[in-house]
Amino acid sequence: MIPSRQRLPHLTATAPLAAILPVGSFEQHGPHLPMTTDTLIAGAVAAAIHDALPADMAAATLVLPPLPVSCSQEHAGFPGAVWVGARALAGFVEDLAASLRHQGIGVFAIVNAHGGNYVLANLVQELNLTAHPRTLLLPGRDHWAEALQAAGIARSLSEDMHAGEIETSILLAAAPDAVALPLPAADGARERPRLTELGMAAYTRSGVIGDPSAATAEKGRALLAALGATGATEIVRAAVIVAGDDS
Repeated sequence: MIPSRQRLPHLTATAPLAAILPVGSFEQHGPHLPMTTDTLIAGAVAAAIHDALPADMAAATLVLPPLPVSCSQEHAGFPGAVWVGARALAGFVEDLAASLRHQGIGVFAIVNAHGGNYVLANLVQELNLTAHPRTLLLPGRDHWAEALQAAGIARSLSEDMHAGEIETSILLAAAPDAVALPLPAADGARERPRLTELGMAAYTRSGVIGDPSAATAEKGRALLAALGATGATEIVRAAVIVAGDDS
């Protein structure tokens, strides 16, 4: 999802106060979801967050194009996976934050849809030790817990970590044409103690860890609504803090 409604006259009239960066990946997502699944999800969640912002804040928030490739090394055992190193990802996001600082943007929300981007958590901590922008990493685990409850999904993020009920439901809601039917059955090991060493291929043959057969568009809409609301709340809260720091 590439934003297409932000134009110079609008940005001249309303100085941007915040920016949202969706971060996806290019890696397998089982037999039924595309390689771009995480990018589509990151864009959908970013759009839901933007739509949930108060009108004045939404007007002053940039939605940046999704980053389509990130740290997918754990998928090296499957064909087609493309990745960059952790240093490259961190360097790109850090440079982007510097450009937002130059523009006077006070809040930078990273919407990460790929679980392998561990480096982003450390980077956000580092960025928040410096001057603006105040940087957020969304959705948080508490946001996901609320969203799963709202959608009536009993499995946790860990139990349904890849191409399962959660991700499939979101794409059924946000990009139904990207989902191949029929949906496959549950697959993948629930316990993955050596995932960082052995990669995903050691724990699933199909590429799925979770239960895509339980996915519905209704659950996906509930997930997006909940993640949008909590993400918007975090951005508004951060903007209030920044405004207080500047006063």
